[in-house]
Amino acid sequence: MDAAETDSELYERTRALLEPGEIDLDGLVVHTELGSDQEPSLHELTLAVGDVIAEHAGHDPADTYVFSGNDDPEFGLNQHQGLTIDGDEFVWECQQLLRDGTFDVVFYFEADADREAIAADVREAGYEAVGVEG
Repeated sequence: MDAAETDSELYERTRALLEPGEIDLDGLVVHTELGSDQEPSLHELTLAVGDVIAEHAGHDPADTYVFSGNDDPEFGLNQHQGLTIDGDEFVWECQQLLRDGTFDVVFYFEADADREAIAADVREAGYEAVGVEG
């Protein structure tokens, strides 16, 4: 399977997870060159993208925190949520997926945030990002 097929599969899986549920979601796939030995950089990327999403969702990033998989046995290890400090309101969720030796990070957020502006800001910060409509 070549890179284009792999990316297509990832985008389709992302779209499937955005199917209508309790809230309407959009997504963002951030491709990285980060391997499993670069976890601090992966963490920084997750926080930076989470802050961009929080801003576009109408939240001050300083008023959010990251709830991680290692904080709860029912939550995936490389799965994280951005929540508001006051009330634990959902802001974003992500999954860090190790694929072919590097991480792709899939973020989900409420569809009323501007998906294209989020993707543009993330790209402007130097990351390869593709918005996925839910």
